[in-house]
Formats: sequence, structure tokens, C-alpha cells
Amino acid sequence: MQQTLSRVRWNKKIGPLYYQIGLDCPEGYHNAQPGQFVMVHLTGQIDPLLGRPFSIHRLIRPSQRTEGIELLYKVVGEGTRRLSGLVPGDELDVLGPLGQGFRLKAAWRHVYMVAGGIGVAPMVFLAETLKHLHGDDRQQQLFLGGRSKADLLCVDAFQTLGVKVRISTDDGSAGDHGLVIQTLQTYLQGGRPDAILACGPMPMLRSVAGIAAEQGIHCQVSLETIMACGMGACLGCAFESQAGDNRYLHVCMDGPVFDAARVCL
Repeated sequence: MQQTLSRVRWNKKIGPLYYQIGLDCPEGYHNAQPGQFVMVHLTGQIDPLLGRPFSIHRLIRPSQRTEGIELLYKVVGEGTRRLSGLVPGDELDVLGPLGQGFRLKAAWRHVYMVAGGIGVAPMVFLAETLKHLHGDDRQQQLFLGGRSKADLLCVDAFQTLGVKVRISTDDGSAGDHGLVIQTLQTYLQGGRPDAILACGPMPMLRSVAGIAAEQGIHCQVSLETIMACGMGACLGCAFESQAGDNRYLHVCMDGPVFDAARVCL
């Protein structure tokens, strides 16, 4: 974990409210894992006072050396609105990499990834890591859902990585008309993957975890929540565990990626 002033490399608008921002980073990010995150704070800004958590979207490594990270974000408030106004050369206060990422097994060859909306953010990094581990000896499918076609992100990036993308939209403007969970259920009738890895809104994660439990499929979920510090100091991201005795886990330290059977969704 390192705190640094990171220079903006690019800040590209890729949709009506969506951006990808590239940042320089120290060498410590070479060992970052998909699912980990960073806390970002605009330098010289009192409002917003606190930093914001963002999943690492991918590592920037044109060679063997990691030179930076890319974040994917949606403009939803004052902090992200100001973030969208940054230009190359501006600086951000970045703390990371933080948290626990997806725990991958070498034996997994057939993996289903499920993402809803901005929950797709850590999945490009995840798909790149799986390709690095297994090359072409793998079956990866992404079930990607959004409210409309405008909320479907990074489809080309996944296809370039050899990932089969199954699209669902609430309004039927692209792919299957309905929830992404319905498309997932349809494909599960044709066979079981080694694991299901998911990130997105809580109702989606709850449904994915329930289906995986019913069918005995290993499932990991990346939880999205408000964080103030990212280091376990403020205790503001507590989540009830399945261990009983009113035990709580903290998304920033114990997660954000959890075995779905470990937390109460």
C-alpha cells in the first residue's frame, strides 16, 4: 500500500456519464490483484472532504513493467463531476492498492463473470489476469447487464481478450430484454462453470449468490459500498458475516471480494 501524487495520463469520456482515467503509479502496483481498489482524493480540494474508492480497472503495462493504472468511473455527484474535468498533467492523491481481490485457482478453466452497470470496472483486469494464467486454454463468459444500451461498457475490450459476452438490458435496447440474472440462469442449464465471479448492485449479487449456492458452484462477489478511509480505521463499511455471533467484516480490509457464502447479502 502506497500513498502518492499520481499524474493524470488521460481522462476519456466513453459514454454519456462514463469515463476512463489513466494514472501514473509507483512500482508497488505490479503485484496488484483484480478486485483490489484505490482511494482517490482531488488535491487541494476541501469539498469533497473524503476520498472515494475506485476498483482498479486495469494495469497500464506496455512492457513487462507496470507504469500506471486505469480507473473506470461514472459521474454521479460533485466528486466525480470534478474528477471528469481533470486533464493530462493534473495530479490526484491516490492510496493503494487496497483490499482483497479475487482469489483465483489454477484449476479453473471455465469461469462465468457477471457484471451489472459500473460493476464491470474490475472485470477487465480480471479477464486479463485469467488470460495470463491460462492463455487460450480457458472458457470465459461475461454476463453483462445494464439499464439500457448506454450502460453497457467495455464490450470490445472483453471480446479482444477472447471473452464471450452475453448482454442483457432492462429496456431491451441491446441483447436480451430483462435482467442479467435471467440470462445467467438460462446458460447454467447447459452446464456448470468452475466458478462464478460477480460485481454489481446488491440485488444482482444476492441473486447470483443464491443461484450458485443452489447449484453448488463456487462464487465470489465484489461488494460496492461507501468508504471513508479504505484502511479499516473508520469502521464505516461493516458487513454482517455468515459466521454468526453478530460478527462483522469490513469491505475495505476483508474484501471488497468475498466468498459469497461468507457474507450476508
